[in-house]
Amino acid sequence: MQNAGTVTAESPAGRRFAAFGPGSLMAFPTGAVYGEHWIEVGDKTMIAELVTMCAGMAPGHDLGPDPVLRVGNGCVIGRGSHIIAHHSIEIGDEVFTGPYVYITDQNHRYEDIDVPIGRQWPVNSAVRIGAGSWLGTGAVILPGAVIGRNVVVAAGSVVRGPVPDNCVVAGVPAKVVRQHVAGVGWARPNGHGSPAPAQDSLTGPSQP
Repeated sequence: MQNAGTVTAESPAGRRFAAFGPGSLMAFPTGAVYGEHWIEVGDKTMIAELVTMCAGMAPGHDLGPDPVLRVGNGCVIGRGSHIIAHHSIEIGDEVFTGPYVYITDQNHRYEDIDVPIGRQWPVNSAVRIGAGSWLGTGAVILPGAVIGRNVVVAAGSVVRGPVPDNCVVAGVPAKVVRQHVAGVGWARPNGHGSPAPAQDSLTGPSQP
């Protein structure tokens, strides 16, 4: 069943996607998968079991002529993760995630206090995750997040807004806790926002 249910570029399920690159696979059992016509998956990308990957409000939602969810080459999407696109989510090459990561470009409004929040029309804001980044277990990437290249997002962090290249962010909301500075190396931000030398070095994306 696992072999038969795995989505590949050659399988009928893979051919429903806007693009599903050679060497890529989505393991069985999948989570909710729909809106494939608006989803692109690059080459040699591995999507683990129970990953939800969808475009639009529901199956059959017409999102126009262009894909709204793009996953790059050589990515690994961890077990049980959710990637929910309505407007624009771009995941760069060689992005790895831990399990149960949540990424979305849509959120509910809450301005009208006379209408239940769940019934207010949602708002979209594009999300971009730079190449080479690592998202730790349970990280949440909210609408408007623009994460740079080679960024580590610590486990359980909630990211919204811009994140520079070559840094580590952690917390709720996520803040930069370490950044690579030219001529200095890996450094921690001090109370004034400028880098102070770190006591230890970043050993790799498996730390968070």
